[in-house]
Amino acid sequence: MPTYAYLRVSTDAQDAQHQKHGILEYANQMGLTDIQFVEDTVSGRKKWQERKLGKLLSDLAPGDSLIFSEISRIARSTLQVLDVLEFSMLHKVNVHIAKQNMRLDGSLQSTITATVLGLAAEIEREFISTRTREALAAKRAQGIIGGRPKGPAATHKLDKKRRRIEEYLQAGLSQRAIAKLIDEPASTVNDYIRRNALITSSNHNDHSAR
Repeated sequence: MPTYAYLRVSTDAQDAQHQKHGILEYANQMGLTDIQFVEDTVSGRKKWQERKLGKLLSDLAPGDSLIFSEISRIARSTLQVLDVLEFSMLHKVNVHIAKQNMRLDGSLQSTITATVLGLAAEIEREFISTRTREALAAKRAQGIIGGRPKGPAATHKLDKKRRRIEEYLQAGLSQRAIAKLIDEPASTVNDYIRRNALITSSNHNDHSAR
């Protein structure tokens, strides 16, 4: 069965070589040969389906193997990492993560590992949701409630989520947390907030960081 290695790299050539070295060392220990490398120069914040990783996973057949140098190279978000691993397991693709010496291959051990990772993602979602509800309740108690957009809205895919974005901003959430909650790339959310002037002078400092 074919073995592929996904490299999410920066423009630094040493970064790619470092990942390749770790993968080849791991592959040698595991007896994996004839590795085909796929390099992707893109931010880990971009959805995996929109990267070369998405096409690669869709092209893999059951029994094929995919190696990552480390978990952080899959994605920057825990939820996205879990999404990739879940997709791989559903399609019976063997996933190896070299640095963490992790292998998800349908075995009992890998199933337990995936279950634990899934629980971690669910806990993260619950924490974000709880913090959001508490923050919104506190703001409402102070008489601060996110309003509906005034006037005709420009056509944008986030228009339908604008009220939620405004409420999250009023609640004091960072733009990165908002992006996770509405399942959109952080860069898209940041740009939408900036272009629509959703950041007020009172919360500009809290949300300007990406």
